[in-house]
Amino acid sequence: MAEFALQVTTGDVMYAGTLDNLYVTPIGSDGPSEHTHLTSVELNDKTGKVGSYSVTSLFSLGCLLLLKLENDPFHESLENEWFCSKIVVKTPEEDEILFPCYRWLSRGESVLLRGGGATKAFEDADPQLVDQRKKELVHYKSMYKWDHYTEGMSYILYLKDPKVVPADIRFSYSKAFQISYISKVVQAELKKKGLKHAAEQWESIEAMKAVSWFSESPISEYVLEHWKDDDFFGYQFLNLHPVVIQRCSKLPSKFPVTEDMVKPFLANGSSLTVEMKMGNIFIGDYKIMEGLPTRVLNGKPLVMPAPFCLLYLNPDGKLLPIAIQLTQQPSESNPIFLPSDTEFDWLLAKIFVRHADALYHNLVSHLQRTHLLSEAFTVATIRNLPKIHPLYKLLTPHHRHTINTNVLSRAQLYGPGRSFENTTLGNDGIIELFRRGLLQTTYTTLCLPESIAARGLESIPNFYYRDDALRLWSIINRFVERMMAYYYPSDNEVSADSELQGWINEIYYYGFLENSDSGIPSNFQTVEELIKFVTMVIFTSSCQHSAVNNAVFDFLGWVPNGPILLQQAPPTTKGKASMETILATLPNKAFSGYTTGLTWQLSRTYDDFVPLGTYPEQRFDEPATLQMIQDFQAELSSLSVTITKRNSELELPYNYLNPTQTENSITI
Repeated sequence: MAEFALQVTTGDVMYAGTLDNLYVTPIGSDGPSEHTHLTSVELNDKTGKVGSYSVTSLFSLGCLLLLKLENDPFHESLENEWFCSKIVVKTPEEDEILFPCYRWLSRGESVLLRGGGATKAFEDADPQLVDQRKKELVHYKSMYKWDHYTEGMSYILYLKDPKVVPADIRFSYSKAFQISYISKVVQAELKKKGLKHAAEQWESIEAMKAVSWFSESPISEYVLEHWKDDDFFGYQFLNLHPVVIQRCSKLPSKFPVTEDMVKPFLANGSSLTVEMKMGNIFIGDYKIMEGLPTRVLNGKPLVMPAPFCLLYLNPDGKLLPIAIQLTQQPSESNPIFLPSDTEFDWLLAKIFVRHADALYHNLVSHLQRTHLLSEAFTVATIRNLPKIHPLYKLLTPHHRHTINTNVLSRAQLYGPGRSFENTTLGNDGIIELFRRGLLQTTYTTLCLPESIAARGLESIPNFYYRDDALRLWSIINRFVERMMAYYYPSDNEVSADSELQGWINEIYYYGFLENSDSGIPSNFQTVEELIKFVTMVIFTSSCQHSAVNNAVFDFLGWVPNGPILLQQAPPTTKGKASMETILATLPNKAFSGYTTGLTWQLSRTYDDFVPLGTYPEQRFDEPATLQMIQDFQAELSSLSVTITKRNSELELPYNYLNPTQTENSITI
């Protein structure tokens, strides 16, 4: 007689327990055991419960391969799904084998669990394991189907209704409740302040302060005080939306700035030519915004600026704007604005730059290059990598809640009749910007060290995003290198892994639309190629999202600092702007309230926050990989200490890439 001792753990999440009848069947290389009931007395309806069970078999099962879990379809009580975290089995030979589950089991549902260390397809010798592996992928490929959202955009998961997101990838009950509750809080606050349906324009900048929750964020208070300052304007190119700026060694032909125009704003005796040679001139070019379709307001299409902004790194280390042109085509009706212009001319020009930047930031850098790409990574992982695969085990913490977040975003934010349709661009403009954003997304733009080098930003001071992000990239890369070298000791093992090749091929096809110019690989031939790509996936889904999302309320909650709607066209002449012009250009009270409330929701830390490097689900059980995870966490902890110390000495702390504040995945 063979006896197996089982430790069965119910998940520590709301409503994880159940009173249903549950059954387990160990399956060995020589056959299955008896069908054994897991008594509900020990599992009951509590979360985090660990039940101990004994399963006996009259005959030896051989090598234990699988566990079959079943939920009785005929139980008389009201249906209550069970969330099983893991099962640890002690075999008759005294071996302990971990069987990760981490999924909901509905009434009448069964699941086969694989135990033991991570394996690749060609390493499975037993026919039962080969068959189970194939059936698992067939099941998930039928369940998680790609959908073509629209021409020129990354493919998405086919689901459109947040209410039907599969249990295994949906928000937890507590997270869903908190999102709903916070949304109601925002609506109540807007109603209380009379902003929910207020169609009138603001009568003053002071009155606009009524829309904001600045007591929530000391940084927001700083923004409110300094949003007009040139040095703060330049700071945001580095530490709010750091993907546009690049070093300028030659002016674009469409941006005819002359030496005389900017000489007064340079160091004494210097010139634009000299400063460019010294590497002190930078540019923000928003050509991507040129000619986008726009929303029609009061019978007229709005005008979307596509600015050039020239910036100067002065001897004090401050990055200052020195020339702004608001559209791409030079003409007499497209003047170049300078710091020496009138106060309101210069401020209005900066507002139009911030407007273009805010839309680029929210739609391309945030939604398209983190949310949508991470959805492609997630769907490809679920469809191509069985749960026993080492890369699935490594990546699944970085995919948590991403699909549910994106399905909810599509249902509420962008698309016909959604909230973002009320921006300057409207739905057609947003879709076209998504298309352009994907077309311009390259492997270089996604790989931080290459992006920084390509844009000539290695030495610019006060670039805290660069400093923290490069250190995070390096830490993640070292961790991935160790993990991949452990599971792929040779290049041949990479090229021979059919599941891995299917994964990257689907990402290339569905995520990047087979665009060979992007530089994204369609297959892997070496361990080095795999390490680089997996590093990028983890960085994009955690660090880059944190950088472009978590600062949104702090900086853009003050609407004049980054409006996503402007109601007037860019000025065509100088000397006519006034505060009245600015107030008429900014969005009305209702839209200001909406955008502030939205940024507040997006930038919040929710109760189920999981920081970078945390692996709450025990999927690995090899001692070597567990040690690698501990080493990874230690490096992140050390970086957190360094960032905290630096921030204590800064007037404006940069904490958006502190590992303790950086979430493992995109969850909001």
